[in-house]
Amino acid sequence: MGNSKDVQLTATEIGIIWSLYQFKTMMVRVLEHLLEKSEDKESRKILTKLYDGEVRIVNELTTIFNNEQAAVPVGFTKKDVMKGVPRLFDHNFDLMYIRTMAKISIGYYALYSTMSYRKDIRNLNNNLTKHAQKVYDEITELLLNRGVLVRPPHISMPKDSEFVKDQKYISGFNFLQEKRPLNTIEIGHLCYAIETNTMGIQLMTGYAQAAKNKDVQNYFVKGKELAQKIVTEFNDILMRSDIQAPVTWTAKATDSTTPPFSDKLMMYNTNLLSTFGLGSNVIGGAFSFRPDLPIKLAMLAQDIFTFAKEGGKIMIENNWMEEPPHAEDRNKLTNKNQ
Repeated sequence: MGNSKDVQLTATEIGIIWSLYQFKTMMVRVLEHLLEKSEDKESRKILTKLYDGEVRIVNELTTIFNNEQAAVPVGFTKKDVMKGVPRLFDHNFDLMYIRTMAKISIGYYALYSTMSYRKDIRNLNNNLTKHAQKVYDEITELLLNRGVLVRPPHISMPKDSEFVKDQKYISGFNFLQEKRPLNTIEIGHLCYAIETNTMGIQLMTGYAQAAKNKDVQNYFVKGKELAQKIVTEFNDILMRSDIQAPVTWTAKATDSTTPPFSDKLMMYNTNLLSTFGLGSNVIGGAFSFRPDLPIKLAMLAQDIFTFAKEGGKIMIENNWMEEPPHAEDRNKLTNKNQ
């Protein structure tokens, strides 16, 4: 760290390490359950290495909070994971889930590294990015070799470089008008969303089976229906361009109804995925040149936002939403003696 400890953390950096602590303590709890139930040698090797890394990061974050004489967040503790319960998802799903969380992590760490100024915080996020990329690569290779992970569709290789010649290329507001074929960038974002939401369907299925709170259970059912809607609509867009949508992989929830995690943890995880889904839709819309696609993505983003907002209300009602550090309330301080 050098002299980093002599430099006060900025508000942004406090927010970064606070958010990382929430995420990493959740991942430690999830991995404790996955490792307890892991029977596959290759999977267990990856999960063990990941677990050790997550614990190390939690300890590093705790040290930063202590060095700054700041309160360590509650995050997620051993109370949020139940031992000795049946597995909620099969072993292939475990890896698909970790792969999805690695995808989310890579994006967040890259963003956090550009928001950090103190050297130790920059180094932390850079190391986290490298670690998440390595985990993603290892799991992707393993799942491809097992035939569980489905590759996106292929198209004919381009023979020439071309330029857009008329306005029809960006047409699409008229839904009665024939649309041009999707380009590879648009195909990529659609397939990415289909893959992520296919995983989300199974995650919400398992969570709905296991949730104790009735409102939480109903919320997860809504999440499953929303993920199904996104997959169906994006598959339909691909099919209209004569592109075969990715085939659903075999990873799935089991028939267990015993919760391995607290409702609080499952709600936080769902909120995290909803936030990621909103960001992906914004990026997908920004890089789509056919105007009907940003419209579709914006409509679905509204659905995701509404879903996430409802989840926030449930978390607040049950005292599950830990509040991030905030700026001083100067009005309150000024008027305290009045």
